[in-house]
Amino acid sequence: MHIANPIYDVVFKYMLEDNKTAKLFLSAIIGEKIDVLEFSAQERTVEIKPPANEKVPLTVCRLDFSAKLKTETGFKTVIIELQKAKYLSDLMRFRRYLGLHYQNADNSYDDNQVKPREIYCIYFLDYGMDLPERPVLKVNYRVWDAYTGDEFPASGEFVSGLHHRSWIVQIHQLKERRRNELEKILSVFDQSNVTNTRHILDVDEEAFPEEYREIIRRLRKAMEDPQKRREMELEDDIIKELQDKERQIEEKNKTIVDMGKTIADKDQTIADKDQTIADNVKTIADNAKTISELEKELSELKLKYKE
Repeated sequence: MHIANPIYDVVFKYMLEDNKTAKLFLSAIIGEKIDVLEFSAQERTVEIKPPANEKVPLTVCRLDFSAKLKTETGFKTVIIELQKAKYLSDLMRFRRYLGLHYQNADNSYDDNQVKPREIYCIYFLDYGMDLPERPVLKVNYRVWDAYTGDEFPASGEFVSGLHHRSWIVQIHQLKERRRNELEKILSVFDQSNVTNTRHILDVDEEAFPEEYREIIRRLRKAMEDPQKRREMELEDDIIKELQDKERQIEEKNKTIVDMGKTIADKDQTIADKDQTIADNVKTIADNAKTISELEKELSELKLKYKE
């Protein structure tokens, strides 16, 4: 089955705008049953000029959800922050955005007093980092006695209110890794399945867990949408433009470094010449002193000779 490539931000957002698809997808990642899911997108719009000189807006999103989770004792509501990165520089953006969540008074609930909601962070990385070579990594907080090392359950409002759980999906590690149901679901991101165009993936519907096939149906619908195809082309243009600008910046930085080295070499040459001049001045001064001493000795000898 051919589907739109969810590595593109426009397709990724389209997939998760459908509530049923988003609940299935996010539940599989966090390993908890989502009963109710509310979506709110934080968007920024970028305008570029394609070859035809038309201006078309492309929306690139960070995705936020408020989720009501079913637990063994009832329900709890959490904030799910989902971000997708193409560049290593996005790490600082993650930190800034997470900080905004902690500051946002809306990310709380009233239970006789205002209490913070737990924050779940999901990161999709499209580049290599200093992380274990695994498709999906889970980061969870731990609580232990600093003296004995005894570990305690990581529960309670204080811990959950000041710490967060994270799931890291490394897209480049998804190739041929299908060890469990989650990795089968995430196979929709496997870039080894690209067709003759990077916009389209060819996936095996039969190998996909039946309960989650709504996800690939949603991605097929995106592929069939001419507007989404056009937006993927625009995203390619923006990425290329960003890469070109990064390359120009690198070249300018290299030029600046080279110029700095040249200036430093010239400064060293000048310093060496200054040192040579100083040495020569000292030599002249030493010679003048020697001549003066010799003239003095000569005068003394003449005086003795006259006597």
